[in-house]
Amino acid sequence: MRVHELSAAECWEVLSRTHVGRLACARADQPYVVPISFSYDVLANCIFSFSAVGKKVDWMRENPKVCLEVEEVADRFNWTTIVVLGRYDEIGDTPDERAVRRRALELFEERSRWWFPAIAKIGSEERPAVVVYRIHVDSVSGRRTEQTDT
Repeated sequence: MRVHELSAAECWEVLSRTHVGRLACARADQPYVVPISFSYDVLANCIFSFSAVGKKVDWMRENPKVCLEVEEVADRFNWTTIVVLGRYDEIGDTPDERAVRRRALELFEERSRWWFPAIAKIGSEERPAVVVYRIHVDSVSGRRTEQTDT
């Protein structure tokens, strides 16, 4: 087995076909990692996602630098992983932001039940405030295993 670096184009291709990743954010030198559902926008080269208002959104509002990790794993010898470094940007519903918000919703609606689990109930707690956001991509990198004859 050998591990090799992916080109940017290969990374974008993986991002365009996957919809679940792990988002890392940090506050006061404390990292926090959570799974998210996302859509990669090929046209704008950004990641769109949404969340109920809570710890993740509070932390990203305070420190917009984030990292998204996406993986495809068949087994421990056959995997691909992508790491996106970027910046959180909340998308409001102002007239200036409506076109961007509409684009995000178009991408979300390409998947059935796209709103799960981000806005599902947590126990008996209602989470009505939902934030749509994007991650502006600063850099992307990836690795994939490659089988070699032994």
